[in-house]
Amino acid sequence: MTQSSVRGEVPAVEDTTSLTPADRKRRAAGKGASDGDGGRRKGRRRRALRWSASVLAVVILGTVGAGYLYYEHLNHNIKKDPLNIGDEKDRAAESRANAAGQKPLNILLIGSDARDSAENQKLGGAKDTFDTAPRADVQMLLHLSADRSNMSVVSMPRDTLTDIPKCTDPKTGRTYAAETHVITNDSLGRGGPGCTVATWEKLTDIHIDHFMMVDFAGVVSMADAIGGVPVCVDANIYSHTSAGKGSGLKLKKGTTSVKGQQALQWLRTRYGFEDDTDIARTKAQHQYMNSMVRQLRENATLSNPTKLRSLAETATKAITVDDGLGTVAKLYDLSKELKKVPTNRITMTTMPWEYAGNSGRVVPRPADAQQLFRLVREDISLDGKDRKKAAAAKASTDPAAADDKIAVQVENGTRTDSTGAVRGRATSVADLLVGKGFKEAVADSSTTPSEAKTVIRYPSADLEGDAQRVAKALGIPTSAVKKSTSVSGITLVVGADWTSGTKYKAAAADDKTPTSADALNGSDTTACMHVDPNYVW
Repeated sequence: MTQSSVRGEVPAVEDTTSLTPADRKRRAAGKGASDGDGGRRKGRRRRALRWSASVLAVVILGTVGAGYLYYEHLNHNIKKDPLNIGDEKDRAAESRANAAGQKPLNILLIGSDARDSAENQKLGGAKDTFDTAPRADVQMLLHLSADRSNMSVVSMPRDTLTDIPKCTDPKTGRTYAAETHVITNDSLGRGGPGCTVATWEKLTDIHIDHFMMVDFAGVVSMADAIGGVPVCVDANIYSHTSAGKGSGLKLKKGTTSVKGQQALQWLRTRYGFEDDTDIARTKAQHQYMNSMVRQLRENATLSNPTKLRSLAETATKAITVDDGLGTVAKLYDLSKELKKVPTNRITMTTMPWEYAGNSGRVVPRPADAQQLFRLVREDISLDGKDRKKAAAAKASTDPAAADDKIAVQVENGTRTDSTGAVRGRATSVADLLVGKGFKEAVADSSTTPSEAKTVIRYPSADLEGDAQRVAKALGIPTSAVKKSTSVSGITLVVGADWTSGTKYKAAAADDKTPTSADALNGSDTTACMHVDPNYVW
């Protein structure tokens, strides 16, 4: 692979018309034209393209040398949509670079249930939903650490109730009003994947750099192309009910390599796995993805040019991406970054959740979900490693204005359910800031919020550095600095954890992944889905 190929320049196409018959025989046997052992070694390298961290890596590798027309043909296959179609005020601040100037990458993976074609309708069923608005039935945030040493994946259950921000369809110009407490998979039908991205950013305050989306037909064709993925069940399973529910998945106990429609059935199964909920389906999807990565990295080689070209066609037709990933070269660059992470540093998790009453829907579990989102936002690995490195990364801040130019509004949030607010606390802390050089710090006595922990909020990315500077001056941890559209400027809310004194005593940092996130390591080969006895055959 040459550097020019990676950048998307036209690869050279070799002229073989001048080769002798003997040379052609040598070339057909994988040897260079009269070039001895060196040519044989080059031929072996070309024939044995190893799969990398993603299917797309092989796809792009296979197209190099195919010529400008084929390269452009593959580029034309790739469907593109805007990255974020929500309001700018709802966008999360960009990820901060670490001490080495490296930035993490956050990529939202979306599985669409679109029934907009005969093939998708056949695979998805439900004839009454043909050509209706698609839903984002699979949503996974892939976080690639700044130093590329680890990868974290956070799944949001399909049945999650959350707030969807205002979105504007880039094709029709239609604006969808913001909604609260609605099912998250509806976001895709409100203008496209850019609204799903906007929904994630509003919920998590994690800046998303790219998205990749695939539909039913894409899952089937990709699964066929990679030759199957091993999955495990602890009993014979048939996901089918007398009422017609279920994915139709039918497997024997143990490990089976699934592909094509059977792979899609695995990814869609909820009736038959564990407690027949979307949570169990998410676990099965994690098992599939981990197994697929291991399969691609450890076992698979492609030596057949025809099969390689077919895979290139399949992958590029199957996906929709944002403009930042909209060419073969850009996808290849991404695949190079992904394959730097060893399998044992990949961690799959599910957003911590709790049931929303008796609705059968779920909502984020407040403390645990926010903890998980913070770890991803601050680029802290979910496998419990690299703590010192994470601490150093958290210490870095964006450039800030001079202290005497930073306006800070201080509110008294010391009130609790059992005690009233500490009198004059906002004024005391505002005076403390003024004494430290923040001449524009003022107390706001017009409101008395209630905050268990002290927090600094800022409304937009351009004020993030200023907010970080205020936190550093007071000894408040960076985890307490949050972007919020509920404030118009930097706002310090003094919480019930700082009711007196001039020095804030931060609680010991807890950088552990919540157990409720149900983490699964990428190298775990023992994962096996439990089958509901009612679906055993």
